[in-house]
Amino acid sequence: MLEHGGPQHPLQCPRHRLVDPWDARHGASLPDPGRPRSRPPQVRVVQDGWVTDAKQRTENDAVPGHEAPVEGLPPGWSTRPPDLTDLDALVALRSADKRPFTGSSVDREAIESELVGTASWTRRHLLAVDPAGVPRAWIVVHDRAAGRTMVFLYLDRSVADQDVVAARMYAWGEDRGRDICVMRGIDGTRLDASPFADDDLQREWLAAAGYEMRRTWPQMTRPVLPEEATSLPPPREGVTVRRVAAHENGLPVAADLHLVHEILESSFEDHFNSYRESFPEFVQRLREDPGHRWDHWWLAFVDTDSRPLAAGTVVSSVLSANEDGKEGSYIDYIGVHRHARGRGVAKALLHTVIADAAERGRDRVGLEVDADSPTGADELYRSMGWTTKYVIESWFKEIGAGR
Repeated sequence: MLEHGGPQHPLQCPRHRLVDPWDARHGASLPDPGRPRSRPPQVRVVQDGWVTDAKQRTENDAVPGHEAPVEGLPPGWSTRPPDLTDLDALVALRSADKRPFTGSSVDREAIESELVGTASWTRRHLLAVDPAGVPRAWIVVHDRAAGRTMVFLYLDRSVADQDVVAARMYAWGEDRGRDICVMRGIDGTRLDASPFADDDLQREWLAAAGYEMRRTWPQMTRPVLPEEATSLPPPREGVTVRRVAAHENGLPVAADLHLVHEILESSFEDHFNSYRESFPEFVQRLREDPGHRWDHWWLAFVDTDSRPLAAGTVVSSVLSANEDGKEGSYIDYIGVHRHARGRGVAKALLHTVIADAAERGRDRVGLEVDADSPTGADELYRSMGWTTKYVIESWFKEIGAGR
């Protein structure tokens, strides 16, 4: 995703300069971990728009919205939050949704993380089952960042009343988006869905639910050859690339993580759907991915008269093995500060990921790009061997916190 993290990502930052590593290490005011809290943290529950402490709830209280039954489904249908016993059914639903358009399988480990792992902490789920108890639809609402809520619906296309089911599930997802606004204390959020461009049925459901199509995102892939571990050209003179620094225990150095976040924030502020994602949200979200690896993060620097300045970064991860048993690498984020563009920084970072994939015996590198990127990123990708495998779209709906 050169210059953009895809339909979920765009970020903004008020700064307009290259990043000085010294400033990143010494210029920030960080909270004092030793300072006591003024009051202990409270567990809060949203009920009909009200936020209450969980300990104040009784058996007579209303059922929280994410657990309440969905009205208007076909006769005999019911809904409930899924649990780990539903994992096979969820994998099947997502696979059936994805395979016709991508030809590839889904990541079972990622789904398990969304359901009961660290990724579940920012997601709300609902499962719709038919009269025979068979799961037929699954919706996921992801609280990605303040003002950005991702919505994903997976629905069995053999269901007779699928339009009705889709409408009720999307309505439930919208209500959860409002709950998230209340919990965050914000006035509204953007619901963001990402259907496949060729999925006419899903696009019809979204339009009926009040969403509008706003952007397209080619999903690109590039084969990796074993010899590319050493055959790719080095960075231009004055450009250096290194991994994010790590402590002896393998965990990354905080200053470098903040550099990565700072560069991405400033790189994407002139991009579509730009919004602010806090550092804790950014790091937590990326760690949720089963393919996350700290040694897949790099920083690029450009020489100046005084000292090297951080000018670009790339965050990549592991793609699960394909039918040939080969893993791949995926570029989650790559950003170059606007004042460093045109100096070969992006190409140096891309070559770094390709060479790393070759060294690890992987056979491909994937990424996503904005079809209307202001930097012409898609042209760079094609010139370096990437081709489009399939396309997804961004569909938005703006909602307020009230009902």
